[in-house]
Amino acid sequence: MDMNYNGDVGRLDPELLQLNEVSSLAIRSNSNVADKMFDQWLSLPETNALVKSLLNKAKAGTSLNVSGATSSPKSACNNLVPPLSPRSSSGSPRITKQRTGSSVLGSPLKLITEPVKELIPQFYFQNGRPPPNELKERCLFRCNQFFYGHANGLSLDEFKPVTKEICMLPSFFSATLFKKIDIGNTGVVTRDAFVDFWVNGNMLTKDIATQIFSLLKQPDLRYLTQEDFKPMLRELLTTHPGLEFLQSTPEFQERYAETVIYRIFYYVNRTGSGHLTLRELKRGNLISAMLHADEEEDINKVLRFFSYEHFYVIYCKFWELDTDHDFLIDKENLIRYGNHALTYRIVDRIFSQVPRKFTSEVEGKMGYEDFVYFILSEEDKSSEPSLEYWFKCIDLDGNGVLTRNELQFFYEEQLHRMECMAQEPVLFEDILCQIVDMIKPQDEAYITLHDLKGNKLSGSCFNILFNLNKFMAFESRDPFLIRQERENPTLTEWDRFAHREYIRLSMEEDADDASNGSADVWDDSLEAPF
Repeated sequence: MDMNYNGDVGRLDPELLQLNEVSSLAIRSNSNVADKMFDQWLSLPETNALVKSLLNKAKAGTSLNVSGATSSPKSACNNLVPPLSPRSSSGSPRITKQRTGSSVLGSPLKLITEPVKELIPQFYFQNGRPPPNELKERCLFRCNQFFYGHANGLSLDEFKPVTKEICMLPSFFSATLFKKIDIGNTGVVTRDAFVDFWVNGNMLTKDIATQIFSLLKQPDLRYLTQEDFKPMLRELLTTHPGLEFLQSTPEFQERYAETVIYRIFYYVNRTGSGHLTLRELKRGNLISAMLHADEEEDINKVLRFFSYEHFYVIYCKFWELDTDHDFLIDKENLIRYGNHALTYRIVDRIFSQVPRKFTSEVEGKMGYEDFVYFILSEEDKSSEPSLEYWFKCIDLDGNGVLTRNELQFFYEEQLHRMECMAQEPVLFEDILCQIVDMIKPQDEAYITLHDLKGNKLSGSCFNILFNLNKFMAFESRDPFLIRQERENPTLTEWDRFAHREYIRLSMEEDADDASNGSADVWDDSLEAPF
């Protein structure tokens, strides 16, 4: 059956065809495309059968159901004419409703599936990561061994092996750990109480710095204060074999503990706030020094923080300057330090409290803690705390750079002192060139703190400006001291100074004892173990 179509193709809206494979722009630009496509549709056998069926129904007077449903060899749902998309209120663009099934023209739709949700394991635990089962079982096994036969719990003396063997902490943390667990002050710690605190409290999985930080700090604070270290140091003084001789002099036990705490905060508390954070504790070398002190019977070999000889030197140097022994020193006292080595101008800057605010709370007076910070800075100008201390002193306007005028201001007094001592004066222009050559700053017009840090000669530059004795020693370059530095490269300037001073002070004390008839034999134990 041949059929002809004489419709006006020019008035055909291409969008009504809904042909995803053919662009509507192509149909508009070439009307013959739609004509040819319609002719091809009419030539299909299925189309002829459909038209005949419709004609027969029309002749018979039955209703025609022509909703557009027909069969197509390329259609999965047997639709001949696709339904029109509903128009929006403005008519264009069209809002296409989501349809189910395949395309009416046989083009398969891509099946859109929801993305697979990947389960991310928990990585944050408010109270610390729980211990793995293997680690937990091993710890519980060790607990059963130590608590076996002690159903009522362990006393403080019996608890010390638990601190060292199970918790792997220095033994002088036993009392601190014991009190953390024994909240009710019963005098004993049971197995269940220990497991609940150490294992179930997830202390087992923390690193040793975090463990010590958690044991020392107050529950409501996120930092350590000086007071937090005192219980630990009291136990160290009581139990360490190298400090037994101090038990008969409680006043020096207290001074020793104070000095250790001041040294800890000088080196570890880099912000100088008096609040030592966990980050600072991890970055410092305090934990390794604690472990060393726990293993070493000779406390003087623990050079970091705990050496008694270092305390002895600091305390004696302070006592020498404190002539009235009120535990405070003023400018006139400090100017005598190191056989009048310092200039008046640098002492004035120290007492102006620019490098560090005094804790003595007495106007014009420096306390023992302030002196500890001073002597550590003066005798080891290679350390970062020392460089920051003296940089603030020289930086008169506080703008963060040292200029030519500031350097000259402090060197003028040095130059005057050299002339008074009949020393050959060195002009400032030559000194400035020497300092620039030593520091090699990024900009020769000024020197920054960054320029000084990491430079081994930075300390010598400060000595040139305000310490005449060390300036002369640097110029003469004593070969004996150079050889000592090469033989012991791990020792700091402070270590060498403390060693020399301890020997000198011990010899003076022996000489005084001998003059009083109280010491007839030389005691080799007074010498430092270097």
